Amino acid sequence: MTEATEPQTSETMGFQAEVKQLLHLMIHSLYSNKEIFLRELVSNASDACDKLRFEALDKPELFESDPNLRVRVDFAKEAKTITVSDNGIGMSREDAVSNLGTIARSGTREFFSQLTGDKQKDAQLIGQFGVGFYSSFIVADKVTVRSRRAGLPSSEAIEWVSDGQGEFSIANIDKADRGTEIVLHLRADEEELLSNWKLREILRRYSDHISLPVEMPKEEWDEEKSEMKRTGDWEAVNQASALWTRSKSDITEEQYKEFYKHVSHDFEDPLAWTHNRVEGRSEYTQLLFVPKRAPFDLWDRDAKRGVKLYVKRVFIMDDAEQLLPSYLRFVRGVIDSADLPLNVSREILQESRDVRTIREGSAKRILSLLEDLAENRKEDYATFWATFGQVLKEGTGEDMANQERIAKLLRFASTHNDSDVQDVSLTDYIGRMKEGQDKIYYVTAESYNAAKSSPHLEIFRKKGIEVLLLWDRVDEWMLSHLREFDGKSLASVAKGGLDLEALADEEEKKKQSEVADTFKPLVERLTKSLDDKVKEVRVTLRLVDSPACVVVDENEMSPHLQRLLQSAGQQAPVVKPILEINPDHSLIKRIEQATDDQFDDWAFLLLDQALLADGSQLSDPVGFVKRMNELLLKG
Repeated sequence: MTEATEPQTSETMGFQAEVKQLLHLMIHSLYSNKEIFLRELVSNASDACDKLRFEALDKPELFESDPNLRVRVDFAKEAKTITVSDNGIGMSREDAVSNLGTIARSGTREFFSQLTGDKQKDAQLIGQFGVGFYSSFIVADKVTVRSRRAGLPSSEAIEWVSDGQGEFSIANIDKADRGTEIVLHLRADEEELLSNWKLREILRRYSDHISLPVEMPKEEWDEEKSEMKRTGDWEAVNQASALWTRSKSDITEEQYKEFYKHVSHDFEDPLAWTHNRVEGRSEYTQLLFVPKRAPFDLWDRDAKRGVKLYVKRVFIMDDAEQLLPSYLRFVRGVIDSADLPLNVSREILQESRDVRTIREGSAKRILSLLEDLAENRKEDYATFWATFGQVLKEGTGEDMANQERIAKLLRFASTHNDSDVQDVSLTDYIGRMKEGQDKIYYVTAESYNAAKSSPHLEIFRKKGIEVLLLWDRVDEWMLSHLREFDGKSLASVAKGGLDLEALADEEEKKKQSEVADTFKPLVERLTKSLDDKVKEVRVTLRLVDSPACVVVDENEMSPHLQRLLQSAGQQAPVVKPILEINPDHSLIKRIEQATDDQFDDWAFLLLDQALLADGSQLSDPVGFVKRMNELLLKG
């Protein structure tokens, strides 16, 4: 391997606190999957070579005298070491301190707050976080890194050393060749890895998709000594061709899965993938994966996301978010364009017609993949929906061209099933609609329990009409864009303009007219008492068990959306509710008989109860309790 001089004055530094925690958890939680260390180190080495190739487009001198990029893996039995090296971009002293001593990733604190101490669960979560370089300490009790960044003089190379216990040392050394060399000093019980066939077997399994040659020392049989000996040459262990450029018939399922782990740094297999070569006005290849689990930073606005972009097989960038719409930000993979310039920038990506074509085509491919899951692999689609359903809902407003396709993929809980499982599609709902029903009814709330207990559902349950139950924060935003499906409009059961006339029989229509006249005096008294609190008081037949409910007009903002905006620190318009009363409820009859000195208390109590049932917070909870106690004592 690389010859390097003894390190000069060494500086000792402490790991970031999160690094210490991650190292401890990996050593104890991922030990049963220890072979991943080689996959991670080779993957990082490949990325380093890709980055050099990209930077050398503008600065070819960075190649120095070594233009042939490769990754090498070697071992030494006597020293009990494994060495992974590359001639990629390399690291400066600042790079090493930043990349090997800290976890410079958004959402790190939230990630660690989710750890439970359960080895199996934590192993899955760590996989979502990405283990990277620190996986070295799964098999090594000491790691030495020697590196020189391309373009820097040999005297500015560095040597980084740590035992993974809390500190690392870093010093300047002389290193003639650019790139990085990682030496793993194996733990006493890891000697089985010190084998040519064992390392080759691991590399073929995990790194066959790497587009660069992954080399090991060539060996041949020594007849005289009856053992294998090294020839002094290096030979590629992998196919060394970009996996996405191969024919689909030549790629095994296992190779697809390992490539996914390479590009995503995920610990688990993907849920599904699509691999296509597109020709026409724009020519590109796409290999896109849907993960099984959400990355820990899915909801972090500052997190980097997107697919890897290649141009004519040359790596350009890791997180080209412009190649997929935001609502598909969970997708991982590679897009290789034959049309974009090699010096493409993020600014050019935002303005390029070719990029728009790629984004539109890739979105359609992913939607086709999800449609296939929904139709033919229902359990897998249920897994997808539970993980990424809230993100996909964003597409109803972001991608109007595909809104109908996205709407077909949506899943909800409903009153049809006594469960919070979201497995009802809009197509399912329409197939169960009652005769005369022309709307898809829904209710929004803060939680499933609040939605299923809403008083607005009472008349629908009585008539056997299904209602969708929605409680995700994105639902109100989604519904502002998704107004109809398959010719049926979506209607909130909490809106005052709800028209149930078509579903009412003649007797109910007659009763509606009669009670409006009978309770007119009570409505007028309530209106006077609640004059500054409500927009209107009226009689309704939508209630069965509850004495009253609050609604808003058809075109006004729902109370649930008002609360969401307020909780996000945004201004929400002041909307006075409409109080609807149930003429058949005994409490309404009790209020009708109340004396003038008690009537205002009864009126306010009725309104506050209705607001609480709707999920609102009372402006005067103390007053509510006081009035309730006084009326209970007097009653």
